[in-house]
Amino acid sequence: MRLLLFLFSVFLFIQTSAQQILPEWQRAKVIDEILADRFNNSLPELMDTAGIDMWIVISREYNEDPVIRTMLPATWLNARRRTILLFYRDKSKNTIEKLAVARYNVGESIVSSWDKEKEPDQWKRLMQLIEERNPKKIGLNFSKDHNIADGLDKTDYDEFMANLPRKHHGKVVSAEQLAVRWIETRTEREMVIYDQLVDITHDIIAEAFSEKVITPGITTTTEVEWWMRQKVTDLGLETWFHPTVDVQRSKEELESHLYSFSGRPDDMTILPGDLLHCDFGITYLRLNTDCQELAYVLKPEEKGAPQFLIDGLKAGNQVQDFLTTNMIEGRTGNEILAKALSEAKAAGLRPSIYTHPLGLYGHSAGTTIGMWDSQGGVMKDDGENYPLNPNTVYAIELNTTVTVPEWNRDIRIMLEEAGFFGENGFRYVNGRQTELLLIPRIKSHQGN
Repeated sequence: MRLLLFLFSVFLFIQTSAQQILPEWQRAKVIDEILADRFNNSLPELMDTAGIDMWIVISREYNEDPVIRTMLPATWLNARRRTILLFYRDKSKNTIEKLAVARYNVGESIVSSWDKEKEPDQWKRLMQLIEERNPKKIGLNFSKDHNIADGLDKTDYDEFMANLPRKHHGKVVSAEQLAVRWIETRTEREMVIYDQLVDITHDIIAEAFSEKVITPGITTTTEVEWWMRQKVTDLGLETWFHPTVDVQRSKEELESHLYSFSGRPDDMTILPGDLLHCDFGITYLRLNTDCQELAYVLKPEEKGAPQFLIDGLKAGNQVQDFLTTNMIEGRTGNEILAKALSEAKAAGLRPSIYTHPLGLYGHSAGTTIGMWDSQGGVMKDDGENYPLNPNTVYAIELNTTVTVPEWNRDIRIMLEEAGFFGENGFRYVNGRQTELLLIPRIKSHQGN
């Protein structure tokens, strides 16, 4: 009987999406396999590039460093007591040690190196490991410029420095470059999985923006938001932010710079002739998606969206193209932003670009290409000086303002899609929206 129930539950998972959503035990297996690959194959190269041969990550339970969250095995939902991880790279021998100054192994990849019965003091044991290896540089997670690389709290920093022998003090450096590269870099297997994540995201949006969920004149934007949230929960997934759904129509003025960020009316009843917009993302297998798409609610007798909305979406796709063609390795976010905006404006568009890194976090670490309120470029502490690196993922997030004479007003075409920048340049992870979703879908009927 239990086997039948299990098979039935798996069948339901398969039926809810074009991609099978794994049960928890299989997710854990995949997560740990990816983590082992990242530790063994990605981390040595990242440490060499950063010029750091010893990386020490320290966290206490329920006050986790953002980096250590990405390093814990699937069965560890938090750090335990004080968890100290030590990574030592010997480039001459092409080896990497992955040690835990903890009472037990941290998963299968990180081996416990502390016997409390032999040495009761955790800090002293850490210093013994440092002395034995005598590293050239000791990287710690403190950073002024990158929030995700600034996870070492003051107490642990003070304790570490108080216990570290004076001769090693000059070796302590910020591990910000290493931490950001660890967070932002995607492996080949992760990108295979990422395509599935974005496909699931697209499927949920397509269902939300359909007659299955929306009855014009009755359904509200808030109801659609909660339907999306519930759908994610029912699939056994998570959202990393609450979905938003908003309306642009002929009668309401565009009140805010970004219609979905502020000044957005709640609980609007969806009507024929509305242009709908959503902002939606999921978390699955420790990766995140972030997607904005558009739908049009057909009026009676309409067979498709008005041409001015079709043209508006094309203008949004043009802005995407100006951005992605300027994503060149080594350029900073501000350089990419300036060139993309200049070229789009020269083409007669009115663009705004605010693209952010995407991956192990929704608003992740890496190259920031504009912010919605910083179209002249972002400040240093927002990643302005950080270059575009290969094998990284971005939420290609932007809008263009379009004048609609038929509505006697401006509208904004707001789009967001996951994009991958690799050795062969840029590509969308799972395509992008080039046609408006229609509510209801066009059906062909036979007979008189």
